[in-house]
Amino acid sequence: MDSVFGEDAVSVLEGDSVSLNSGFTEMKDDDLILWRFGAENTLIAQISVMDGSMTVFNDVLDGRFRDRLKLDDQTGSLTITNTRTEHTGLYKLQTNSVSKNFSLTVYAHLPVPVIISNSSHCSSSSSSSYCSLLCSVVNVGHVTLSWYKGNSLLSSISVSDLSISLSLPLEVEYQDNNTYSCVLNNPISNQTQHLDISQLCQPCSDSASKTVPISAAAAGSLLIGAAVGIFCICRKCRKTDEEVETNEDEITYIEPMFYKRKPQKLDVKEDDHVEYAPIANRR
Repeated sequence: MDSVFGEDAVSVLEGDSVSLNSGFTEMKDDDLILWRFGAENTLIAQISVMDGSMTVFNDVLDGRFRDRLKLDDQTGSLTITNTRTEHTGLYKLQTNSVSKNFSLTVYAHLPVPVIISNSSHCSSSSSSSYCSLLCSVVNVGHVTLSWYKGNSLLSSISVSDLSISLSLPLEVEYQDNNTYSCVLNNPISNQTQHLDISQLCQPCSDSASKTVPISAAAAGSLLIGAAVGIFCICRKCRKTDEEVETNEDEITYIEPMFYKRKPQKLDVKEDDHVEYAPIANRR
């Protein structure tokens, strides 16, 4: 081979078609053009100018390129139709005199980011209140996730892996009137989700004000319960006093108790007068 060209970087969105241009205006009679793919240089297509044959190899790499490859018989350029992310990789053009490399990246369609409010991280100070927000995407690769305030970049995170989930936090003041947006992008496309602060971000005082009526109601219930308890106790005491007053007119009799006295020997004459002491009743 007489010369080797540098690598051309090509990007395309999944589902689109892409052409890898050989750079030739025409081919020589003895040219044999080979197209290879991947680190193992798998032959996927070839043109033989001498016999005028063009061949695509549909069964290689588990049929990855089946019915997707087209060759230009004038220039030898290769077109890949209905691209998929699995077609991302290194393509190599080889002829009798030239070798040229192409780096193709096929990007998947991007999902729209999702913004949620994390109310558990609501914080407040004496002068202002803030809420925590989270922008997330799932199953993405080769993308950047960013927060913007107007046109100014606030923060971003990038990933080169495939099928990964990303999240990016943001803290804003609930009375902020600025425009915020979360943007997911790759080199050829982007998706934007705008933030509605009034809907997602509520002041901490709101949550506090919601708890105050509940606390007041609970305290009121306790006071009412205490009042009812005191009323019942007073009523019971009053009833007991009435019962005591009523029972004052009642007389309770008990059995008389007799005490046996030690007998004394008395010299009594028949004509002596004997007096008996009365028995006292004890209540």
